[in-house]
Amino acid sequence: MLLAVLPIIVISACLKDKNCKTKSADSELPQIQAFAANNGITTIAHPSGLHYQILDQGSGSAANANSKIVITYTGKLMNGAVFDEMLSPNTEGWALGGLIRGWIIGIPLIQEGGHIKLIVPSSLAYGCEQYYEIPGNSVLYFDIHLVDVL
Repeated sequence: MLLAVLPIIVISACLKDKNCKTKSADSELPQIQAFAANNGITTIAHPSGLHYQILDQGSGSAANANSKIVITYTGKLMNGAVFDEMLSPNTEGWALGGLIRGWIIGIPLIQEGGHIKLIVPSSLAYGCEQYYEIPGNSVLYFDIHLVDVL
């Protein structure tokens, strides 16, 4: 029975992908700028489309895509709804290279002890697919403290 259902799942996944169109960072720029202005965030635009504000550069090691990072963070949608947060750091760390592209680009801009705000276009986050309670094509905001680079 499972083998009979598998092709249907694969076919419907392929159809879903064809209908899914990730927005460009340029098309989301007005939304990013409005969120920044409404929340008192003065951002710098990265060539990738990521917007960021460094609040504290930090003074320790810098992370790279191969690093494991220990962080605290809050993640919000553009309407201000918190979709995720970690107020106590996971001391085991996460492999930065396995996280969303916006974090892979943004977190190395600071060092251990640093604090950064990221406004991540959907193309650098989860694209057009819904991810848990994050709707497809969602611009995301993160307030991140880099506690440690392992």
